[in-house]
Amino acid sequence: MTDSNDKPTLGRKPLGLKRSVEAGEVKQTFSHGRTNKVVVEVKRRKVIPGKPGEGGQGVEAPAAAPAPAPAPVAQPVRPPLPPVRPAPVAASRETRQEMQARLLREAEEARLAAGEAATRREQEEKARQLEEERRRAEENRRAAEAAAAPAPVVEEAPKVEEAPAPAPVVEAAPAPAPVAPVQVEAPKAAPVEEKPAAPAPRRFTPVQSPAPAPRRPEAAAPAPSKKPAPSRGKAADERRGGKLTVNRALNEDEGARARSLAALKRAREKERRAHFGGQYQQREKQVRDVIVPEAITVQELANRMAEKAADLVKSLFKMGMVVTLNHTIDQDTAELLVEEFGHNIQRVSESDVDIDTTVDVDADETLKNRPPVVAIMGHVDHGKTSLLDALRGTDVVRGEAGGITQHIGAYQIKTKGGDLVTFLDTPGHEAFTEMRMRGANVTDIVILVVAGDDGLMPQTIEAINHTKAAGVPMIVAITKSDKPEFNPQKIRERLLEHEIIVEQMSGDVQDVEVSAKTGAGLQDLIDKILLQAELMELKSNPDRAAEATVIEAKLDKGKGPLATVLINRGTLKVGDIFVVGTQSGRVRAMLDDKGRQVKQAPPSLPVEVLGLGGVPMAGDTLTVVESEARAREVAAFRQEQATTKRTTSAPASLENMFSALAAKQSVIEYPILVKADVQGSVEAIVNALNRLSNDEIKLKVLASGVGAITESDVNLAAASGAPIVGFNVRPNAKAREIIERFKVRMKYFDVIYHLTDDVAKEMAGVWGPERIETVVGRAEVKEVFPAGKHNKAAGLLVVEGYIKKGLHTRLTRNDVIVSKTTVASLRRFKDDVAEVRAGLECGVVLEATNDVKAGDMLEVFEVEMRERTL
Repeated sequence: MTDSNDKPTLGRKPLGLKRSVEAGEVKQTFSHGRTNKVVVEVKRRKVIPGKPGEGGQGVEAPAAAPAPAPAPVAQPVRPPLPPVRPAPVAASRETRQEMQARLLREAEEARLAAGEAATRREQEEKARQLEEERRRAEENRRAAEAAAAPAPVVEEAPKVEEAPAPAPVVEAAPAPAPVAPVQVEAPKAAPVEEKPAAPAPRRFTPVQSPAPAPRRPEAAAPAPSKKPAPSRGKAADERRGGKLTVNRALNEDEGARARSLAALKRAREKERRAHFGGQYQQREKQVRDVIVPEAITVQELANRMAEKAADLVKSLFKMGMVVTLNHTIDQDTAELLVEEFGHNIQRVSESDVDIDTTVDVDADETLKNRPPVVAIMGHVDHGKTSLLDALRGTDVVRGEAGGITQHIGAYQIKTKGGDLVTFLDTPGHEAFTEMRMRGANVTDIVILVVAGDDGLMPQTIEAINHTKAAGVPMIVAITKSDKPEFNPQKIRERLLEHEIIVEQMSGDVQDVEVSAKTGAGLQDLIDKILLQAELMELKSNPDRAAEATVIEAKLDKGKGPLATVLINRGTLKVGDIFVVGTQSGRVRAMLDDKGRQVKQAPPSLPVEVLGLGGVPMAGDTLTVVESEARAREVAAFRQEQATTKRTTSAPASLENMFSALAAKQSVIEYPILVKADVQGSVEAIVNALNRLSNDEIKLKVLASGVGAITESDVNLAAASGAPIVGFNVRPNAKAREIIERFKVRMKYFDVIYHLTDDVAKEMAGVWGPERIETVVGRAEVKEVFPAGKHNKAAGLLVVEGYIKKGLHTRLTRNDVIVSKTTVASLRRFKDDVAEVRAGLECGVVLEATNDVKAGDMLEVFEVEMRERTL
């Protein structure tokens, strides 16, 4: 190769003593408009036309000798390439920013060319690819044979028009690799003869291009006259990047940095597709069975189909439906969408959405023994809570307002023998009827507490009826055995009236005499409870999803909505997803009756659950479900059903409309707002207040709820003029400000019968006193004569009773009331008198009326205003 470098390097002039290092600035451009200037050194390589064969010059020159052969092909295809290489001289005619932009443009063109080649390869079929490989192998063989004669290649170097030879030369295995980059430099130096062709001498690293060099001719093999251009452009781009290493590195980094994440993902996707031969994107669509209820949102349907929600919205737009992701569509529309996307639909009705626990029956082999649940019921002040305190060894009575139980409590005790018993303490006041009924429905055994010195009372009889309706066994506990008035035999006889026959009277109902004060009979009571539970064989399946009943619910300021639940079956665990009534949630924590946190709650254990979405109704069933989506679906369905039930009215008719209008005009409404600490108290208060209504005045509960009195409650009360009744709750800070501003009436209570008495008096005051009329006399008008300028006097004959001055009168004509007025003046002859008795004649002047004729009847009556009571 040293023999071919006899000539100076294509006529370039030696640079002499000119500076070989120039200082310049490169402007870096980053994403988001950021820029930075970096000072770099641009070195010029000194080209000295030495002897052929000295040093590295003698070795580089031969590389430039064979260059003219491929040069003619690249020159017409890539016209912008010749002015690119003379970087030191071009600096005087174009700025570095322009050169940098040009280099970036050429690099981008090279990348685009590579992308196009990859796309073409991707679209070719396997058979086509195999044929192409065979054809390329044949061409490579011919190119290798042609490359064996280097002399003709050197002779054709100055010719710019001959193109066939260069392609085979570039295709040669290791040796042509350095030739390919040099071939591009020869034509660049030829057109710019006045400038030294710097590319050939300073490009001494052509060994880096063997990998891309063979790929370009392979892609260009089908059309040798047109395809070499991108390959030469790629090689030239790589060679030119060698000089401006700093600029090129900065620009490439910046280009990668400026590209978006989506562009990078697309590039990686192209690489994968090219690697897998175009089979990467061929994926089989997964057909799903989509469960569709009667109404479903677009987003939920997209989730069930595993499709993009935007695609569903587009399809609905094409159908003429303008919807969003949160719109609800019917089942037929959902079916069209499911079939359009190639899935299978499974229709379900509304009843299928809700949870039906009646069909979920546990197998006998899964059942295990569980503790009994015992409800203590009876009349108020008969010692129910005191008895439970004695059993628990605690004192709950002191914590209850007024000494009466107003909440339903749930406790679990451990006997001396290690047995567990769960007790429910229900209120005995008449207002808590529904609480007692709930307590009877969720228990296994009922202890009927009857005071031995008092006997059977109304709530005792009510508890007996609840127990019979629930169908649970009963144990009669006759309390207060320490009092001298204690008479248990009288209680047993009175129980016969209600078909309760105790064992001492040859019946099947157990009874026990106890005293909560002295503790007498407590152990006997526990033994009888355990005996009854053993006879009942109480069992449950603990190894399943939990199912529980809400005993009480409230809203705590620090903990949020709370619910005291009794586990019926299964085991409730922290983290379980559940639905209770119209609310859903996840168990964040559980507290037992002593305030200790527990991780699991087995059957028959009462626990307080935290993590509810809202305050449920007492008596609702808590059911653990598999996912949050299922819980929300069931809760939304139940909420919709409750709303429909609440807002649905009877079919309108003309008679109903007039009767309702007449009732509205005649009935006085008394609005009120109720807030209490627990859901059971709210329920009891509202029921007790509704019983105060009658035909003339009706109590209307505008709103009721659990928790503190909030500003929204105060605003509603201020707008309607209604008082707010707070039961064991108080307003918050913002609510107090609004109360002071609007002077809203507030009523606070902690005993329920105090609340009902006060509201009854308030309603009676709004209703007003009762007007009572008493007829005291009647008279007949005999003659009418003038009295003064405007008035008329009537001459009367008192028929019965008496007439007094100032009394109320009714003037009737043919038994039709003409006017209501009072007696303004009463005279007998010419004297004013206070009273005229029956059988006497008198003259009267009626107040504010002159419509008096002979023959009219005058009815005189007294009015008494009497205070009302409810």
